[in-house]
Amino acid sequence: MSLIQSARMNGLDPFAYLKDILNRLPTHRASRIEELLSNHW
Repeated sequence: MSLIQSARMNGLDPFAYLKDILNRLPTHRASRIEELLSNHW
């Protein structure tokens, strides 16, 4: 729930945001995980 609300608070479409980060997460470097936060997306 907090991911959805965070996306909304940043003016994003929650479905598009979650779809994108869940697709990118398996190959994304752990040291760059902050790039997937809604305020950086």
